[in-house]
Amino acid sequence: MRAIRRLTVRTVLPEPLAPLGELVTNLRWSWHQPTQELFAAVDAAVWDEVRHDPVRLLGEVPTSRLAELAEDQEFLNWVRDVHADLQRYLSEPLWYQEGHADNPSAIAYFSPEFGITHVLPQYSGGLGILAGDHLKAASDLGVPIIGVGLLYRHGYFVQSLSREGWQQERYPVVDPDNLPLTLLREGDGTPARVTVMLPEGRTLAAAIWVAQAGRVPLLMLDSNVEENSPAEREVTDRLYGGTGEHRLLQEMLLGIGGVRAVRAYTRITGAPAPEVFHTNEGHAGFLGLERIRELTEDGGLDFEAALETARAGTVFTTHTPVPAGIDRFPRDLVRQYFGGDNASPGVPVERILALGSEDYEGGDPSVFNMAVMGLRLAQRANGVSRLHGQVSRGMFAGLWPAFDENEVPIASVTNGVHAPTWVAPEIIKLGEPNQAALKAGDWESAVSAVPDEQIWSTKRILRERLVVDARRRLRKSWWRRGASAAEIGWIDDALDPDVLTIGFARRVPSYKRLTLMLRDPERLKSLLLHPERPIQIVIAGKSHPADDGGKRLIQEMVRFADQTDVRHRIVFLPNYDMSMAYPLYPGCDVWLNNPLRPYEACGTSGMKAALNGGLNLSIRDGWWDEWSHGENGWDIPSAEGVEEQDRRDDLEAAALYDLIESEVTPRFYDVGANGVPTRWVELMRHTLTSLGPKVQATRMVRDYVEQLYRPAARAGRALNTDYDGAIALAHWKQRVREAWHSVSIEHVESAASDAFEMGERLQLRAFVCLGTLSPDDVDVQVVHGRVGRDDELSDPEVTSLSVAESYEAGRHRFEGDVLLDRTGAFGYTVRVVPKHELLTGAELGLAVLAS
Repeated sequence: MRAIRRLTVRTVLPEPLAPLGELVTNLRWSWHQPTQELFAAVDAAVWDEVRHDPVRLLGEVPTSRLAELAEDQEFLNWVRDVHADLQRYLSEPLWYQEGHADNPSAIAYFSPEFGITHVLPQYSGGLGILAGDHLKAASDLGVPIIGVGLLYRHGYFVQSLSREGWQQERYPVVDPDNLPLTLLREGDGTPARVTVMLPEGRTLAAAIWVAQAGRVPLLMLDSNVEENSPAEREVTDRLYGGTGEHRLLQEMLLGIGGVRAVRAYTRITGAPAPEVFHTNEGHAGFLGLERIRELTEDGGLDFEAALETARAGTVFTTHTPVPAGIDRFPRDLVRQYFGGDNASPGVPVERILALGSEDYEGGDPSVFNMAVMGLRLAQRANGVSRLHGQVSRGMFAGLWPAFDENEVPIASVTNGVHAPTWVAPEIIKLGEPNQAALKAGDWESAVSAVPDEQIWSTKRILRERLVVDARRRLRKSWWRRGASAAEIGWIDDALDPDVLTIGFARRVPSYKRLTLMLRDPERLKSLLLHPERPIQIVIAGKSHPADDGGKRLIQEMVRFADQTDVRHRIVFLPNYDMSMAYPLYPGCDVWLNNPLRPYEACGTSGMKAALNGGLNLSIRDGWWDEWSHGENGWDIPSAEGVEEQDRRDDLEAAALYDLIESEVTPRFYDVGANGVPTRWVELMRHTLTSLGPKVQATRMVRDYVEQLYRPAARAGRALNTDYDGAIALAHWKQRVREAWHSVSIEHVESAASDAFEMGERLQLRAFVCLGTLSPDDVDVQVVHGRVGRDDELSDPEVTSLSVAESYEAGRHRFEGDVLLDRTGAFGYTVRVVPKHELLTGAELGLAVLAS
């Protein structure tokens, strides 16, 4: 019989256990082992049954047990100690509080998904996990971030398999009353609301749920409220689901509603208003439009001045290396939602369309590109690894056509992972005797102090835990696929805790090449079934529900893994999520990553494995291209120059098989008299010492603060104090754009000789016509460096010339010299670019080159 209505009955804790409720609602427990141990002590059996969900734990533990604990003085002391530790964590000065005086008062961090814990299923993959790790690391460092996202009633889908191995999706209801969330309320107790206007007089309202991640509040907007019509209530139904129009509504709520939620939160709580707004991928790009609207309609600025003010304090991070990964909407759809009767007086729809227009060579004039808008609305932008920054500069070079690719103003901050979340407790305990060295950054001393036998025995424990968990999940999957008890007895012997274990788990778009290992099935079988040096592979991953190509790849993998001769050595585990990842990363000896280079933006799963002593076996892409050095894993040779895809896959798969056969397995099974593969443990040590300090999210967040947040705050203050700076900058840009057609380089003079000795200086004079502009408005630059046979400059440097004399009709002579500090072929050119103290690099996209 089906219930006609659903409601939640909350647990009322006995008064002595009240601090336990606060520990449950602060998500610090998700990365704080002592708090998890306290929850397990409430009732270990129930804790396991509810999959380590403390809200469900308190809901399902008998009241008699809670009453018993309320009388247990030892337990109450334990609760008080853990609660006091949380209060210290929330209040003590940390890295940020002891830092630079120019630090922003607060940063608003917008993302469409956040992976903080499996208990809060509001993530689909790497973008969300990265966002969750960003918030956790910010909390650990004391960085005052306010997270902003959406609360999806069905989250992302739960994956299962059909009998034939085809991915199936299920969308269970997520009840916020049963999650570690609190509803943001006004002073009179009524729920706070934000509204976004829609065409035809409709409104989209949303409640604001707050997930407290340590020090960091995460505001999650929920459209399932009574004020909305049925259609609007469904806006926050699913993550990455629905039509293009549905996605547009979600992104309007995230960006526009998100800014309004931040304003409500700071007003209600008294928290500092953000000085910096960080857009994690283009999905939240409309936040820039809302900030411009505030400044025009509430602050009295014109559009151009408001644009400069908003841009100065905005950071945009792009995560995709492929155009297909960017949200692009039909221009007419954007016009429908931002024009007509829903037009904002301060933000004309034509200006909005121009911000997202692909009005560059190779662009599509019929679409509105969210990433392009994000770049135009942010003064600072970055990719998520050094290689991805390079790829992004090429991908978006059309926005700055007058500049070389390497000068496109997109920097890079390489991603990191939150170690307390992803490192197994056993690995953490290995380092506990050497905490002082670790905190001082001396990872080499800390790691070298741990005996080989202890490292190896710990890894064996973690591998066995993975085997047990994988068998449990495999059994559950086969039951769902319709298998009988007689058909699944083999699962008791699936995988082996003493066999070299390779992990592969990620989303399943085609470029990640889930099935590359199947290019030669017989060769793979020979590796799996080797009589002396076998391997075993644990695989997981979800395909987007609309991606039938990805689902076919999963089915191909499942069908191979179903074969009776290899199914004990290779398994596909459905429904990859954070709870699966916790035993998976520590339990694998090798982490495999074989994307189609250079389409992996970063790929943080290998970082998580590395922090648990796993060795990477990877194509040099994403972060691995940056930090692989030959002693912390293996590089799979890339056949990047081969145009035929099948041929390239064959070559790279063959290289993968060769590496496993000739280098990986011999080293793993080369065991000494003490039972330890000494040369393998050496690689584990190199991995921990070379990668441990680099791959951490705390390093990443520090980089964001120092390279992006702090400069953005300074730029914002320069414009936001009384807006005079913004108005002046907007007028200056308009004047420069209008006059730029009259700028030209008439003549360049240098020494007559074609040969110089190293250490000499090349004297240069450039005669430049600036029209109505002054020499203070421009930078006349010599761009110089080595040249190839085609006269293209490689890794050029820039030297500015100084104005030496001015003539009538806007003509000027600029002079300077260049030090010739390298031998070989040398070349230079001269260009004129706009110059203003508040500009960052090539942001105007204007340049005049000498002909």
